[in-house]
Amino acid sequence: MGCFCSKKATQTPGYEDPTLLASETPFTVSEVEALYELFKKLSSSIIDDGLIHKEELQLALFRNRNKKNLFADRIFDLFDVKRNGVIEFGEFVRSLGVFHPNAPVSDKIAFAFRLYDLRHTGYIEREELKEMVLALLYESDLTLSNDVVETIVDKTFDQADSNGDGKIDQEEWKEFVSKNPSLIKNMTLPYLKDITMAFPSFVMSSEVEDSDI
Repeated sequence: MGCFCSKKATQTPGYEDPTLLASETPFTVSEVEALYELFKKLSSSIIDDGLIHKEELQLALFRNRNKKNLFADRIFDLFDVKRNGVIEFGEFVRSLGVFHPNAPVSDKIAFAFRLYDLRHTGYIEREELKEMVLALLYESDLTLSNDVVETIVDKTFDQADSNGDGKIDQEEWKEFVSKNPSLIKNMTLPYLKDITMAFPSFVMSSEVEDSDI
């Protein structure tokens, strides 16, 4: 039995009990168990060590492990709560819980704020917003002139920076998102509401060109 336990620990560093994770997230125990199967698949896609590395997350999200991607970098950094360069199972489930349809909107707003706060200053600065807008446009295969991008950033700051100090704080962000809810539309992944049903096609999406999701 001792051998079995040590083998399991080697295979799944950072593994946490599904019952505990279900109590701390919007997921049920069976959904956490389904997420564990997904986690095992992602964490062995490049390096089979039971941990998700940045290249593995990028491959899962964008089917490309080498392309520099600011959006993927930010998602990875926020999932990597321990800041140790890898995503463990508990971090994966807790972070993914924010994207659950039943997760509190306040959690989604806070996560999105941290996504844009590239330099971890507690504010969204103009240059950070511009970098994220350019990254998201790039991922969407959209090309806009620099003038149009500047106009988008200027308009956003005009509306969001209510005290006019040149940066967006968390309260200003919360107020801005409440008036523009589409900003956090991508913070909800509908299939997470029943991951046990979506799981087979969700996992396959990292292997095929046309996802079933």
